[in-house]
Amino acid sequence: MYDELITSGQNPKIKELLALQEKSRERRRQGLFVVEGRRELEHCLDAGFTPDTIFICPEIFSCHPEARPELVEGRSEGSYPFGDRCKTFHVSPEVYEKIAYRGGTEGIIAEMRYKERKLEDIKLSENPLVIVLESVEKPGNLGAVLRSADAAGADAVIICDPLTDLYNPNLIRASIGAIFSRQVAAASSEETIEWLKGHGLQILTAQLQDSSLYYDTPMTGPTAIVMGTESTGLTDIWRKAADKHIRIPMLGALDSLNVSVSAAILLFEAVRQRSGCFTEVPGL
Repeated sequence: MYDELITSGQNPKIKELLALQEKSRERRRQGLFVVEGRRELEHCLDAGFTPDTIFICPEIFSCHPEARPELVEGRSEGSYPFGDRCKTFHVSPEVYEKIAYRGGTEGIIAEMRYKERKLEDIKLSENPLVIVLESVEKPGNLGAVLRSADAAGADAVIICDPLTDLYNPNLIRASIGAIFSRQVAAASSEETIEWLKGHGLQILTAQLQDSSLYYDTPMTGPTAIVMGTESTGLTDIWRKAADKHIRIPMLGALDSLNVSVSAAILLFEAVRQRSGCFTEVPGL
């Protein structure tokens, strides 16, 4: 069962969806954000987010029987699987083409309800590994770092930039749902430094100046790896707060890597050390 079949791109619900996709101001005003694709939506649901509206293109979605039944069953005897407030619309292939950002997203898009993601909500493991990003705003980079954090089993990703929109559709897409599978919070650098020190994490800042090679730096205990932008690096507040400064050796003409690549290297060095394989790496 579903509320109605939408066949026009001028339908008010479609216009609302497009506005949420395009404007962070509209997302904040309505308290909604957009998730596109079965895999991303399932990660979002697993993280405890609640759908407000679900749009399904049956012609596309029916080709993916592995999807959760409750995503398509809609209303049963007057009740929705996600509560009476959740609405389900079927859309024509033409309308889905208009609202879908990319192909191959299994014919499902949802408007989800906002949830604030704060430092105090993060639950740390006994030996936590956290990555902190300062002023890294490009959704593609953020998404790639989140995927690496998920792959390395990091406890959390903290984004220190008040301008960052954690529900930017491009960030959600680039992370392939890791924005939901990992604990993520946005906070100021000052708040984050106080929080990290209060929880006993050593702070390792990735920087060129006054630094040691990353593989010579122990990461077996509670650790936060802090990274900045490729162009400006980290601000002084992080350099001063750091317990140690680390760097990745650069053998070519350039002096920096993409932040997502650097994050993956450093995260998996921590994983290597924690696995009991902390052996010396020959000097380069």
